[in-house]
Amino acid sequence: MRTMNNIALTLLIVGGLNWLLVGLFQYDLVAAIFGGQSAMLSRIVYVIVGLCALYSLKFYGDVNEEERAR
Repeated sequence: MRTMNNIALTLLIVGGLNWLLVGLFQYDLVAAIFGGQSAMLSRIVYVIVGLCALYSLKFYGDVNEEERAR
């Protein structure tokens, strides 16, 4: 499970950095690497990052447990 958490966190960071580039410079790094926003590989990356975001919702429970333990 620790490996899955690390993968999800890494992909969320990549997604966040991509959105930072889009917001600041209107540059979509994922689209640039994989051939445009409508390219199949780009769409796969977007879906995987989105799934990692959904998976990461479980971390709220972990944070709340840590707060209760203090």
